[in-house]
Amino acid sequence: MKLSREEVLHIARLARLGLSEEEIGPMGEQLSNILENFEILKQVDTTGIPPTAQSVALQSVMREDEVAPSLPPGDVLANAPRREDDYFKVRPVLE
Repeated sequence: MKLSREEVLHIARLARLGLSEEEIGPMGEQLSNILENFEILKQVDTTGIPPTAQSVALQSVMREDEVAPSLPPGDVLANAPRREDDYFKVRPVLE
């Protein structure tokens, strides 16, 4: 499916893309190629295949939270640039 120059400019406007004159030709070719690939995909027989939102199974990469003893304040604050008693001292954000 070959897109016309006007169609490319219309799509660019919809996508809020500012295309230069040199970019219109290559963009039209790329968009036409994408649409041709979708036409090929439309011919694939998908009967019996349930619709899915993900192509691979999702799995959590986060570990479970585990209760553990805290570090002593002296160890935590050992490399703090500024500290006051057992706290980090930071510059005020809002005054």
